Amino acid sequence: MSSPVPYKSFVQIDRQSGTAIYLQIAHQLINAIQRGFLVTGTKLPGTRSFSELLEVNRNTIVAVFEELDTQGWIETRPNKGTFIIGKIDARPQKIRIEQENQLAHYPKETGFSFKKSSLLDNPFEHSSCEYVFNDGTPDIRLTQVDHLSSLYSGHLKRKSNRSKLGYYNHDGSEFFKKHLSNYLNQTRGLHISKDNILITRSTEMSVYITSEILLSPGDTVLVGDLSYFSVNMIFQKSGAQIMSVPIDEEGIDVEAIRSICEKHTIRMLYITPHHHYPTTVTLAAQRRIELLNLAAEFGFIILEDDYDYDFHYDNAPVLPLASADKSGMVVYIGAFGKSLVPGFRTGFIIAPENLMTEMRKYLGIIDRQGDVMMEQVLGEMIETGEIHRYLKKSLKIYRERRDHIVDLLQRELQEFIDFRKPAGGLAVWTRWKEPLNLLQLSRACSRNNLFIPKTLLYQHKNLTAMRLGFGHFTLDEAEASIQILRQGVLQQL
Repeated sequence: MSSPVPYKSFVQIDRQSGTAIYLQIAHQLINAIQRGFLVTGTKLPGTRSFSELLEVNRNTIVAVFEELDTQGWIETRPNKGTFIIGKIDARPQKIRIEQENQLAHYPKETGFSFKKSSLLDNPFEHSSCEYVFNDGTPDIRLTQVDHLSSLYSGHLKRKSNRSKLGYYNHDGSEFFKKHLSNYLNQTRGLHISKDNILITRSTEMSVYITSEILLSPGDTVLVGDLSYFSVNMIFQKSGAQIMSVPIDEEGIDVEAIRSICEKHTIRMLYITPHHHYPTTVTLAAQRRIELLNLAAEFGFIILEDDYDYDFHYDNAPVLPLASADKSGMVVYIGAFGKSLVPGFRTGFIIAPENLMTEMRKYLGIIDRQGDVMMEQVLGEMIETGEIHRYLKKSLKIYRERRDHIVDLLQRELQEFIDFRKPAGGLAVWTRWKEPLNLLQLSRACSRNNLFIPKTLLYQHKNLTAMRLGFGHFTLDEAEASIQILRQGVLQQL
């Protein structure tokens, strides 16, 4: 006689699984009890009939019953059988046909309410197009992945490093911090020690930690009239009010900042002075001095992001504001290893030691383990000069790609756009002479196998502009992409 309970609808055996079959069955029966599919008082089939029903060995069912009995889900009554036990529900329960298959799936929604944030919605898009413009990312094809992998595996194999695998280090590798501080002092003109460094996973993580400590709801943060959207999202999530400041060919308008400070209390200024995002302009040297003086005078924090600092082609880079900060008003953040594959990159925060003490507390909560082995590898790459060789090699290629994309834009789109040859970075900022619809242009290009994400499009009544990354394109890929872009423009005119 078949069982009235449709056990096979919710007991599903995976014979390829590494979990023992008796445990698979036991766990699914417990799941059924917890969800009310098997109610208190239900009599289970005998071991022989149950094994035939589920098509398993009888000893397997004996093991299932032993497991259920050990966990307190069943009891065996002499001469009566084996029954589900637990709190008896006064209301009669039946297994409804429409519920039978629910046990094979995890719930799609929670049974409780929670806060939702449209502010943090992912703005990034993806496409299967052969060609894709981005906002200026390195080409991972240029990195020697095999060599990097051998460095990492070599560190794992060293007996002296194995003990570090179990070491919870929320303050970063001392070895890496020591060499990173030396590297930043040499390349950025800083005067720091390892005690001024916090190692993070990314620039965004650095901004988040900084915002959590330094910003309160209602604080005012100044950003460029065009600024990095992810950072703006973090500031807004912390409850800060954002005010924008004009950007011109010499960077952020310092006189406009003074005017704002005379009327409002400003807590922080976020700035990418080396290559302003997205326009790529460099903050003039005189404005840097004026900005430091303003911060000391009005007491606002300068959050300086060294975005694309490593990628400069024509002259020596202008030193960061942090290198001339005498009053402790600058918090310097950035990413190390952008010339490497993404998995070998890391973020950092540079600040006076009293702020570092508080930041380490936050990092200890959100990223206590860190990546000690990766930090050891990166520290060794600095110590041996490997990182300089990687950067020197990649800069030569990126300079060639910059020159090529500039020539292409000049040749194919000169009558439609204005742009300046960037002194560094991996993107070109283009302003369009005619206010054509950039979203329609993007769709037209997509139909011809070129994807232009909406995060690269800047358009309002006074501006029609686009940020075009070139670092990830070979010379041929860049040429094909610009040709498709030109076709899209001609279709709109």
